[in-house]
Amino acid sequence: MEVKTSLLDNMIGVGDMVLLEPLSEESFIENLKKRFDHNEIYTYIGSVVISMNPYKSLPIYTAEKVEEYRNRNFYELSPHIYALADEAYRSLRDQDKDQCILITGESGAGKTEASKFVMSYVAAVCGKGQEVNKVKEQLLQSNPVLEAFGNAKTVRNDNSSRFGKYMDVEFDFKGDPLGGVISNYLLEKSRVVKQPRGERNFHIFYQLLSGASDDTLKKLKLDRDFSKYNYLSLDSATVNGLDDAASFRTVRNAMQIVGFMEDEVQSILELVAAVLKLGNIEFKPESRCNGYDESRVKDKNDLKEMCELLGIEQSVLERAFSFRTVEAKMEKVSTTLNVAQAYYARDALAKNLYSRLFSWLVTRINESIKAQTQTHKKVMGVLDIYGFEIFEDNSFEQFIINYCNEKLQQIFIELTLREEQEEYIREGIEWTNIEYFNNAIICDLIENNKNGILAMLDEECLRPGTVTDETFLDKLNTVCAKHQHFESRQSKNSKFLTDHSLPHNCFRIQHYAGKVLYRVEGFVDKNNDLLYRDLSQAMYKANHSLIKILFPEGNPAKVNLKRPPTAGSQFRGSVGTLMKNLLTKNPNYIRCIKPNDKKAAHIFTDSLVCHQVRYLGLMENVRVRRAGYAFRQAYEPCLERYKMLCKQTWPHWKGPAREGVEVLLKGLQVPAEEFAYGRSKVFIRNPRTLFFLEEKRRQCLEDLATLIQKIYRGWKCRTHFLLMKKSQVVVAAWYRRFAQQKKYQKIRFSTLVVQSFIRGWKARKILRELKHKKRCEMAVTTISAFWHGTQARRELKRLKEEARRKHAVAVIWAYWLGLKVRREYRKFFRANAGKKIYNFTIQRIMQKYFLGLKKTMPSMSPIDKTWPVRPYRFLDGTHQELRRIFHLWRCKKYRSQFTKEKKATYEEKLAASELFKDKKALYPSSVGQPFKGDYVEITKNPKYQKLNSYVEDKVLLADVVSKINRANGKGAPRIFLLTKKSLVLADQKTGQVKASVPLLDLSSVSVSTQSDGFFALKLKEGSTSAAKGDFLLSSDRLIEIITKLHRTSAASADRNQISIDISDEFLVQFKQDKVCVKFIQGTPKNGNGVACKRKNNRLLEVSVPSP
Repeated sequence: MEVKTSLLDNMIGVGDMVLLEPLSEESFIENLKKRFDHNEIYTYIGSVVISMNPYKSLPIYTAEKVEEYRNRNFYELSPHIYALADEAYRSLRDQDKDQCILITGESGAGKTEASKFVMSYVAAVCGKGQEVNKVKEQLLQSNPVLEAFGNAKTVRNDNSSRFGKYMDVEFDFKGDPLGGVISNYLLEKSRVVKQPRGERNFHIFYQLLSGASDDTLKKLKLDRDFSKYNYLSLDSATVNGLDDAASFRTVRNAMQIVGFMEDEVQSILELVAAVLKLGNIEFKPESRCNGYDESRVKDKNDLKEMCELLGIEQSVLERAFSFRTVEAKMEKVSTTLNVAQAYYARDALAKNLYSRLFSWLVTRINESIKAQTQTHKKVMGVLDIYGFEIFEDNSFEQFIINYCNEKLQQIFIELTLREEQEEYIREGIEWTNIEYFNNAIICDLIENNKNGILAMLDEECLRPGTVTDETFLDKLNTVCAKHQHFESRQSKNSKFLTDHSLPHNCFRIQHYAGKVLYRVEGFVDKNNDLLYRDLSQAMYKANHSLIKILFPEGNPAKVNLKRPPTAGSQFRGSVGTLMKNLLTKNPNYIRCIKPNDKKAAHIFTDSLVCHQVRYLGLMENVRVRRAGYAFRQAYEPCLERYKMLCKQTWPHWKGPAREGVEVLLKGLQVPAEEFAYGRSKVFIRNPRTLFFLEEKRRQCLEDLATLIQKIYRGWKCRTHFLLMKKSQVVVAAWYRRFAQQKKYQKIRFSTLVVQSFIRGWKARKILRELKHKKRCEMAVTTISAFWHGTQARRELKRLKEEARRKHAVAVIWAYWLGLKVRREYRKFFRANAGKKIYNFTIQRIMQKYFLGLKKTMPSMSPIDKTWPVRPYRFLDGTHQELRRIFHLWRCKKYRSQFTKEKKATYEEKLAASELFKDKKALYPSSVGQPFKGDYVEITKNPKYQKLNSYVEDKVLLADVVSKINRANGKGAPRIFLLTKKSLVLADQKTGQVKASVPLLDLSSVSVSTQSDGFFALKLKEGSTSAAKGDFLLSSDRLIEIITKLHRTSAASADRNQISIDISDEFLVQFKQDKVCVKFIQGTPKNGNGVACKRKNNRLLEVSVPSP
């Protein structure tokens, strides 16, 4: 059968950039343009999807397309965002891996639409049911609500997200949605009061005025004319292709589906109307007697209508716009506001009112769509956040938006490019290393806690005294002047002093997407984002149902004088939380590109697309995929999936998995250049090879299914046949049993009769034979007895005669030997008389010597060295040997009087002598000191009761030692406990355990030859206790501690004996560093004691007094 090829081979251009030949930036752009011109807006780079914004509707998102891509291989069909969504959903459902889909790109590149397509696809392919459909509908309908309140028209995008949205959709074990959680990041609330030229305020204002009924507008005290509201820009009030009236109806319907009550919707619209009314309030100056100007409201009609909408007393709010109360501890100071300050307070109130309303909306939606069960959930996150922005006038909002995009780019670098390269190196696959730009240096420039731009902005906002945007810029010029990505005319850097494209009140940052010029004006105020306490308290006094919830700090009973966190620090914390969340999930990337700045279809601007391709790092991504392989899989699952394609590997491969994969690919005749073997994975270069394997597997599975059916049918027929055969055998067996029983009974009766006659005849015959045999045996026995008696009497007579002759010979021989000996003795008696006399004399002298020694015996004391003088010289050896034997005997008698404890003490003293005598100057002073063992009375002291319960074995030694600090050489008191298995260091005051070291982990002990008490406990490398390094301790009872430690290690059979190193210079391991401890003789500054002093990072010097 011919292998079916992928649709990637027959499409316009190249669907996967990994297959592009030749690979260059020009061919990359040309391929994108070719596909874009034919409405092919999606292209792959391996598993990354490139999405071009077509600026028009395309018929590629139908229900038929959803079914076409459902449960299909990622490379099996033409590139589509549905393929990535299906891959992420199936990985979450089948492999239980949490997913996140990161949609990145410039503003206007189509990120919001891409997120909608992902959500709609997941909703279409997951399970069905009334409850499931309700959850899916709520998740999808939350988008129109948030877009209405959080999106606006900009010069680059008619539906630009002016807030960051991250939605976690939660699924159960079947893959059905349970609910979701939405997180919003930094709404651009400054847009509420001021919009750049050619841009609009948030959609909801225009939708409300265009789509609400006349009755609703009358209740809200609004007019349809946009020009009557100062907060709405007029040059872009209407947008081609946007129907604000229809969008308003869509939003109202979506709010109803999500679960908003009618009174809640009315309260939300009242707050929106109040923001519009708030923008129409104007102020005029009014002189006071003290010479200061005071602000007053010009026309109180808008103020009155706003107060009626919110249920606030007009006088309370009017006073809040004219006066400001400053509280410091128990004092309150009230100051007047001039006109500029009043306008600032009005705009601050409008921005806070709208931003808090938006945050409440997100919270309210989360309450409706959150999962109702507490079971284990699988999570798919979709990130739709504002893209990179470069405007003519960039301010604080663009700065933090671009900072967020820098962090997202950093995640892409870490999780895609870097991991791709590291995996190939880790697997041992040969390839050319690709250098790429790592934007971590730009992120550090912005977010560094010490010298970052946000940290310096917070520091400037909190600094007492006069704080302006100019002082903030001066600080940046001082700290960041030498940073390679920071540029400023005032930074004293000669490179930019003559750069006229860089104004004096601006600074420029070289982002990964290009250089962006930021105007410093408004940075301090926008970062402070202060709302006067008088306005908060005025809002809290409102009778409106939502206002009290939105302004909890206005409660007089909960006055908090602490300064609220700045906008920059809040956003940095939110971005950090988002990054941590993304790093815990399996990432899927959609890289959005806008083809032109005109927001028009069929226009492809090469330079703009090339710029985005560069800063998105797409060429680097292609080169990484091209340098290696498009698909990789561990050997075990690869062999398990494709083992049926080769006879040698089917059904079971008994060798290593790698060898099985090698046999498999060799048997399939896959070209060697199409794959490579890593340490734990097989790498396949071309997706065609993967499709070839999948198609072969599909064909083989069909053949296996046929084989299984054949075997099953054969088994079923055989089972039926065997059942019938068994039944026939049972019936035949029962019949044969009955017939044989009858026959057997007849034969048995006949046999019994015959047997009885035969047995009678045989019994009579045997009886006759036995009688005859018995008579014969009795006759033989009698004859034999008489014959044996005659023979015995003859033998007895012969033996008696022989015995008499032998006795006579023996007597004669004895007399002869006696006579012979007496003759020899008389011959030699006189020759041996002198020797006998000598021996007799010596015996008398020895007798006299021993009797005299008995009278002059010394005392039984082992230390008594006296001994009697020898009387004769020839007894010298005997005299000394007796002296030695007597000494050993009285020592033994002396030792027999010892108790068990006293004996152990003397053994320890003996061991100390063997270890330290003539080696350590401190030893002589320790000889007269008894070894007590427990010097802190750990069992009796109630303070150490917890410590005593911690130690399971018997405590052999407990003493207070000093733990020497490497940094300054000073000692900290510690309780030193020694048991049979471990040693413990604890705090002297609290008794808390600081360290517990098994004796198995102890390798040696180092001491000096001086009279100091320093000793180092060295741990074995690689042991669990060696992580914190060795211990350098000091004690006056060093001799006793090391002696007991040495004896304890020697007494155990399961560990080696601890060695004792005595040297005036040794190394101690402190964590990762080794420090030399050197002992010198001298006079310490603090008197006659031992002093330890740190000389450098590698040397501790101990001064010991001279003896």
